Amino acid sequence: MLKSMNQAMQYIEEHLDQTIDEQEIERIAGTSIYHFRRMFAYLAGMSLTAYIRQRRLSDATFDLLRKDVRVTDLAFKYGYDSVDGFSRAFREWAGFSPSEISKQHRQSLKTFPKLSFQLTIQGGVNMDYKIVEKEAFNVIGVQRRVPMQFEGVNREIEQLASSITDKQRKTMHQYANMEPKKVMNASYHFDEGRMKEEGFLDHMIGMLTTETGHFEGLDVLEVPSLTWAIFSSKGAFPKVMQDTWAKIVSEWLPSSDYELVEAPELSFVEDYTNLDDVYSEIWIAVKRKEQN
Repeated sequence: MLKSMNQAMQYIEEHLDQTIDEQEIERIAGTSIYHFRRMFAYLAGMSLTAYIRQRRLSDATFDLLRKDVRVTDLAFKYGYDSVDGFSRAFREWAGFSPSEISKQHRQSLKTFPKLSFQLTIQGGVNMDYKIVEKEAFNVIGVQRRVPMQFEGVNREIEQLASSITDKQRKTMHQYANMEPKKVMNASYHFDEGRMKEEGFLDHMIGMLTTETGHFEGLDVLEVPSLTWAIFSSKGAFPKVMQDTWAKIVSEWLPSSDYELVEAPELSFVEDYTNLDDVYSEIWIAVKRKEQN
């Protein structure tokens, strides 16, 4: 997986001043562009769009040092629709406008090198997971746009949980007819700044049902028929659960035969009574990688 990702990165590098074809990335990486973008973000800590933008601006910096280069030419070379758009992006990135590159800036020019990936697995810790096929279902509950947060307790999600009324809770339990028949968390519609904890996501707290129709007082999230990799863990909450998620994206996904499918990320926590010994599960939608 990482070898093909690095080959795709080389393709991007060679086409920074051209149109980058997502279908070509899919062909080289041997995976969907959705999976490639998500894995890139997990491993690099930034979106693919942000990476390409910074690589282009970094290359433009060195181009600007040549006396025979015009800002107008660079704007269109690196895919900007106007000189103003390029100049604004460059100033935000470098701290000064393209026309201001001079001797006083040459000692403090900003650069952004090409990335490559390698897999490092530490500790040899076993991961408990199972692959399960599930027919289409709904998550019914309450939903809110919340800020992204990787460590500790997300206070916005806590507030969402505390906002659930007794009537809403009763309705959720009334229609819940799918295992684990427990309150689930669903995260979806992530902003691109996800891996730098910038931006927001939609978060729903609810339960799973195969029932359809209107559920009074509740939001409904439709989930199609998919294959799920379900990871279980037990230990201090939320640290162990968050550590499990980190291992999924940094170790399991790069070395497995599966790739991500665009779908909500689901999870549940069994019991908060003893926060030092909490059982939890993380569900991610996957499909087998196509063989090249």
